[in-house]
Amino acid sequence: MLARAQLPVVGVVAAGGALGAAARYGAALAWPTPAGAFPWTTFGVNVLGCALIGVLMVLVTETAAPPHPLVRPFLGTGVLGGFTTFSTYALDTQRLLEDGETVRAVAYMGATAAAALAAVWAATTATRGARARRAR
Repeated sequence: MLARAQLPVVGVVAAGGALGAAARYGAALAWPTPAGAFPWTTFGVNVLGCALIGVLMVLVTETAAPPHPLVRPFLGTGVLGGFTTFSTYALDTQRLLEDGETVRAVAYMGATAAAALAAVWAATTATRGARARRAR
């Protein structure tokens, strides 16, 4: 049973998730991926989402005055969790393999993981640097 104290968290995660998923869906409509092609839209959404997660984590965890307790669940779990789409990443990989695009599928798997991790690192580093310059 869901504790009454958890309801606000569930509510902001759901609201944020709806916003993030709508943004991701909008990106897929704006930049559709043809069958057998490299899924650039999903790749870009996941890399951008990971970069934004890096920025968010610095801003909400490395601060003297902590933000409202619902900011991280709303933005991190909700919006960015709904925006990034690693389930579609897995589905895109499966489709590429089924289409006989083995090289493209393996490249997509590796490039997505590497770019997502690099995006988190780069965004975290850049955000920390910007905060340090601003503090001087």
